[in-house]
Amino acid sequence: MRLSRIAVAASLAFAASAFAQDKDMSFFVTSAGPGKGADLGGIKGADQQCQALAKAAGAGNKTWHAYLSESPSTNARDRIGKGPWKNAKGEVVAKDLDDLHKNPNINKQTALTEKGQVVNGRGDTPNMHDILTGSQPDGTAIAGNVDTTCGNWTKSGEGAAMVGHSDRTGLDESAPAKSWNSSHQSRGCSYDALKATGGDARIYCFAAN
Repeated sequence: MRLSRIAVAASLAFAASAFAQDKDMSFFVTSAGPGKGADLGGIKGADQQCQALAKAAGAGNKTWHAYLSESPSTNARDRIGKGPWKNAKGEVVAKDLDDLHKNPNINKQTALTEKGQVVNGRGDTPNMHDILTGSQPDGTAIAGNVDTTCGNWTKSGEGAAMVGHSDRTGLDESAPAKSWNSSHQSRGCSYDALKATGGDARIYCFAAN
């Protein structure tokens, strides 16, 4: 009986490790931040984080990019391929770029981590639905002199970043409150500042191929 249980446990562990690849995952929310607030090591460091987490989940055979804009002209929407994109359960979150930015199937039940886990949203303790994007609703960079990318993802102190709500829920029924990618500015770039408004220094990752 003991050997049988060990065999079952090994089988389940193997299935869990291969789950993401089997389901052709091409979209996820990172399961954790890098530990330096919004300092992601720049956009290149964010891409590396996406790639590493995807590899650990069994989907490292794809090229993964972070959904992040940078000032003045790096647009998140131009970095992530053409779609369609599926979460860790195989559910389509968007068919293409237009679908992603106009009517995506992104909400608390579908914006899953690379492990297939639900991200805490509004009403949960702690709330972690603020996802770093630095983007406008159409996925482009935000013009002007105001910092919306925490110094192009190199700051972990002063500054600010535009975030979206992974659960599409906010303080009211306004469009920004329900936006997955452009809801409001963070209070700062440190982990504590991000946490104060409902964040956890997480990002969206997309398979660009």
